[in-house]
Amino acid sequence: MMAAISALENGASVTIAEKENRLGKKVLVTGNGRCNVTNMNITAENYHGANPLLTNNIFAQFDNKQTISFFNNLGVVTKVEERGRVFPMSDQASSVVDILTHRLKDLGAKIIYETKVEDIKKIGDEFKVRFSNNTEAAFDRVVIAAGGKAMPALGSDGSGYTLSESLGHTVTPTWPSLVQLRLEGGFFNEIKGVKIDGSAALVANDKAVAKESGEILFTHYGVSGPAILKLSRKAKEHIVAGEKVTLRLTLLNGLDEEKLDKFLADRFNMLHKKAIKTSFLGFLQKRLIPEVLKAAQIENADKKCAEISANERKNIVKTLLAWDFPVIDTNSFKDAQVTAGGVNTNEVDAKTLESKIVPGLYFCGEVLDIDGDSGGYNLQFAWSSGYIAGRSATK
Repeated sequence: MMAAISALENGASVTIAEKENRLGKKVLVTGNGRCNVTNMNITAENYHGANPLLTNNIFAQFDNKQTISFFNNLGVVTKVEERGRVFPMSDQASSVVDILTHRLKDLGAKIIYETKVEDIKKIGDEFKVRFSNNTEAAFDRVVIAAGGKAMPALGSDGSGYTLSESLGHTVTPTWPSLVQLRLEGGFFNEIKGVKIDGSAALVANDKAVAKESGEILFTHYGVSGPAILKLSRKAKEHIVAGEKVTLRLTLLNGLDEEKLDKFLADRFNMLHKKAIKTSFLGFLQKRLIPEVLKAAQIENADKKCAEISANERKNIVKTLLAWDFPVIDTNSFKDAQVTAGGVNTNEVDAKTLESKIVPGLYFCGEVLDIDGDSGGYNLQFAWSSGYIAGRSATK
């Protein structure tokens, strides 16, 4: 949508081949249906891939402030929330899609719905494009803005990679990102739905490689929540490399071992006649209590607090501050918000996003080997790269 608007505003005639029955289906689910348009705090460090510094060239031409101005001029009033996240005042992603669609129609875009591009061939100075409705057409320029593989139910089936490869480009290995983690353990059904405000660290081959804090949600297969989604790309990267990956959860932020041990010693002393499981009521989420005690090797949860040894108490402390779970894998592309990997950015001009292999071919968005953190970063790259690819295609 952004590439088409940019090209149209620069005088081109544009045809959009849309596989789905409406534009922007993936945008509709972003930001939990509210559309996290962008983020006020954007740097190259928020992006990943073989060459995340490419984003510096892109944002130097069209950044988050220009994005906000672009949407404001179309009628989308924006607001800034915690962690710099920007949303439409309507809190509806559909309003963003509707306004972009109206703009496309006002500019005269030709939109072919429920039509997939099956093949693209460069013949002379023209691109011959074959569509799924058994028609063909010729174009001077082509922009591949087909997304990745995440959320295939909304149209992202990886066909952009297939088309890119058929035109001579290489695609780096792809995997799900901003996705939940599947953990080893037989008790997750007992604690599914439990939320904590804690922290999670990734340990690969016994070396800490990443850490995030925030909301963590236990599920029937493992964990989800913002902190986990942020770690998922790194987790999959180490899994793909064949390394042993462990997720280390800290259930209680802001306490070190010494302080927590003293706190528990005082609490057990105060509640010395109470069962150990009862002593945690009002301190730890109720459904977590039996699982934490088992992990701390306290076999008898009815054991009196007065009978808990110093070593047993230290085991509890260790579990609360560093509860380890082997990571089996991430969830699939079906549950992922974004795709890691994509069209090799070394084969694309960093300023215009034109192919270095096929003149007149451009790329933007998730089809490229660029993926961002959660919080509006991926949409910002989509807006910026789309704007630049569409504009460049008119030169």
